[in-house]
Amino acid sequence: MSAIEPGAGAPAGPAGPAGPGDPSGVTLAIDYPDRPLNRLSTALRLFAAIPILVVLCSISGETFGSAGNNGGSGFAAAGGLLVLGPLVMLVFRGRYPGWWFAWNLEFARFSTRVGAYLALMDDRYPSTEDEQSVHLDIADPGRTPRLSRWLPLVKWLLAIPHYIVLFFLWIGAVVAVIAAWFAILVTGRYPRGLFTYVEGVIRWQLRVVAYAAILTTDAYPPFRLAP
Repeated sequence: MSAIEPGAGAPAGPAGPAGPGDPSGVTLAIDYPDRPLNRLSTALRLFAAIPILVVLCSISGETFGSAGNNGGSGFAAAGGLLVLGPLVMLVFRGRYPGWWFAWNLEFARFSTRVGAYLALMDDRYPSTEDEQSVHLDIADPGRTPRLSRWLPLVKWLLAIPHYIVLFFLWIGAVVAVIAAWFAILVTGRYPRGLFTYVEGVIRWQLRVVAYAAILTTDAYPPFRLAP
């Protein structure tokens, strides 16, 4: 969600720009909070996060409703990420509009900040603009070798093995966050091993999203938690 762990006692540095050395095109580093975390904020995290979750839902194309009556924007999938538009443009024009990429990148950064806050990895309230402790970069598809026109049609299918693995990884991540919740309430610290694992799961998912959802890379995502 560091080889995977930064050096002992030091927070992880910002992720550098994703480039040729990173085939997945995705780099993510979340600063480890090497300090006492706010116990009250941690205890009430689900309630404290409600306002920012409302903001996130308001730009994600989601609406609230009873089962079977959920609405959503036709252009929004996998959250508020633009998926259908880039797919059509790649298939018929071989192009990925830059402003669509900019939206997807910034939405991914914002939603990851919210996710890290919910996972107790930072006790600062998520910003809608500043990167804070979450450093995410995705390679610009307009500055990489030409993307395949036909591959976007089957990437969702090719990524099925990742969906299966992520299902189990996220179960582990939920357990890790619950364990971290108790640890923070008692010690004020997020166990580094649990932090590293949750960060890795988020990183893995973002690589799959870049490949199969927002289509910014043709490089198949690696099966690993580490950068």
